[in-house]
Amino acid sequence: MRSGRIISFFTVFAVYYASRWAAGNNMGNRISRRRLLAGAAAAAMIPGFSTRRAYSAVQPQVLRIGIVNPKDSQFGAGVVELATYVERNCGGRLRVELYPAGETGGELEMCQDVAAGTLEMTFASSAVFAAIEPELSIFDIPFLFRDVAHARAVLDGEIGKAALARFEPKGIVGLAWGENGLRHMTTSDRAVHRPEDLKNLKLRVPQSEVMVASFKAIGADAGPLPFPDLYSALSSGAFQAEENPIPTVLAANFDKVQRYLCLTGHVYSPAAFLISKRVFDRLSPEDQNSLRVASANGSKASRVYVDRAEKSGVEELRRRGMKVIEDIDRPAFVASLASLEGQFQKQFGKDKIDAIRAFGK
Repeated sequence: MRSGRIISFFTVFAVYYASRWAAGNNMGNRISRRRLLAGAAAAAMIPGFSTRRAYSAVQPQVLRIGIVNPKDSQFGAGVVELATYVERNCGGRLRVELYPAGETGGELEMCQDVAAGTLEMTFASSAVFAAIEPELSIFDIPFLFRDVAHARAVLDGEIGKAALARFEPKGIVGLAWGENGLRHMTTSDRAVHRPEDLKNLKLRVPQSEVMVASFKAIGADAGPLPFPDLYSALSSGAFQAEENPIPTVLAANFDKVQRYLCLTGHVYSPAAFLISKRVFDRLSPEDQNSLRVASANGSKASRVYVDRAEKSGVEELRRRGMKVIEDIDRPAFVASLASLEGQFQKQFGKDKIDAIRAFGK
């Protein structure tokens, strides 16, 4: 046992110094972070190793979960609820550790790391799922849902369950749909009322081909950028505008680098609790079921946070100095995207798009 502890001790330090060497050779913070994740995941499999905790007689399985938003956000609320349930119901066999604010990379990076098994879990928005499973980007179609209630009903039903199942062949288990929220636009230099107001606007969008194509069709100079890089890009003027749910705008303090909040509500953005299939398959059926229940509880918590923020967040951003634009010509925006309808039908299937739009009518 003593020799096993010594091996684990030196393995931890080897991982640490390897990551520092990578950073020192100009490989970038993200690459070194991902190297550290990979090394930590491998070291965690060695008897006697435990992340952020000294060796003890009983070692829980540590599940690291990364989010791009701060802990005080809809994502943080969901993960905290999940972790609390696990702590109370898994008999000390599992422990969930939260890595907020992009500590483990952007959402796409985290999804890729979960698929590779170098990060156990993430709670990520659907905007990057196209890179994992292209058909999931159907949810990025603007104005696909009538309202938030419609979107939640779709995701909680058979359509949502079938969508989660599409992760598994990619090495990821989808545990539950949570919520990012209804996406609105913010800009630094103009109010947006109609599609023509977006002409040549340097707009950051998530790493979603559907959203990039949609905003380019409207006339914006749209481009993707990982969320952790967004604040500095807005601050420097590399982008004039972005679009996100109200809770994200608040949590990220975009009011400091954006002047207008335009309540376009153009995309309902779900999020999903994801776990590496390699990790999930090693758990007992009892613990697998506990994680599904914990994720469902986390989903409810994320939605409650979004509902509360949607009610109070607009006024808070107005108080912080943002000018709120409420008179949005929604029919004009829908009409401006008509040219893409055939492309979306070919890409996702007309029957699937129609099934979502007709759900609950």
